[in-house]
Amino acid sequence: MISRVLIPGILLLLVALPAHGEYEACGSLDNKVGPFDYRTNKGQLEIVERFHFTPSVENLIKGNTGPLGGDLSYTLRASPNHARALAAMANLALRDHTDQPHGAKFTIQCFFDRAIRFAPDDGTVYMIYGTYLFRSGAKAKGLKALETAEHYSLDSGNLHYNLGLVYFDAKEYDKALLHAQKAYALGFSLPGLRNKLVAAGKWRDARDANPVQAGTPASSH
Repeated sequence: MISRVLIPGILLLLVALPAHGEYEACGSLDNKVGPFDYRTNKGQLEIVERFHFTPSVENLIKGNTGPLGGDLSYTLRASPNHARALAAMANLALRDHTDQPHGAKFTIQCFFDRAIRFAPDDGTVYMIYGTYLFRSGAKAKGLKALETAEHYSLDSGNLHYNLGLVYFDAKEYDKALLHAQKAYALGFSLPGLRNKLVAAGKWRDARDANPVQAGTPASSH
């Protein structure tokens, strides 16, 4: 049995996931194919992706063997933490305004529950979950999930951009600015967060915000 790893901050995150007594509804992680960890076993998913995670499926255009939700379900049963398939399922649920897209074996909350049970230290799963929660209106829970992703040393432009958006929404502008600067330093290109900070009069270039980075020697102690 795969157990959850609990660290400070994750306890609050788990309130958005099915309660322990509801794990049965989210299904066992046992599967005829895999399950494979997306971080380390991508090569073993080649056949699954060829038939069930085609570009048309990932881009939510049409299913390959049936409904979109069915192909994404098959992929996520073979690899519960398949980051791209998990993001696609979340986008499908948001697009169709449903907790359980047509053809999907489980609800979107269950797919995140299964991903976290399978790979409780995968920061990318928490990042996708936090983004989904924020976009669906559960902003406080979304922030907890994104902070958990950061705890697992996930340092990506996408993560910092989304953290910046959540902090901006909470009017914590210093934190929003910090994560915006990190996102753009990592090459993230969407200007939305910068534009929000500029409009609020809170944007500063990283060099202006941190004199040490601008070349001023830090004081020694």
